[in-house]
Amino acid sequence: MSFLIDPPWLYATGRAYGRMMPEEGKARKAAEAATIGAFLATSISLYLERPWTRPIWRACRAASGRDWMLNSGVLRLDWRRAGMSTHLISAAIFATYPLWLRLGIKSGQRSASD
Repeated sequence: MSFLIDPPWLYATGRAYGRMMPEEGKARKAAEAATIGAFLATSISLYLERPWTRPIWRACRAASGRDWMLNSGVLRLDWRRAGMSTHLISAAIFATYPLWLRLGIKSGQRSASD
């Protein structure tokens, strides 16, 4: 999971939910909560460099969890010197995760009704 991958992945997941479960019921709410919970728990843990995330960022050939979250193997941001502005921007990006899922759900619902 990374800032470049998570939003499209959440959108695609939401789109699938919207198509498979167009009506908002308990099952879809549970799926949404589990999805957001898993994404946030994993991504924030990567960003905070929690030890249990090591297999994830190593598999992605990153130098650390924060390196993976910020750079995704594409960018060259200095993840070692992440300051307050980087942390605030990262927190703002994390706050958008539910939005990406909801946008995907709305799109999936529209396509299911066509």
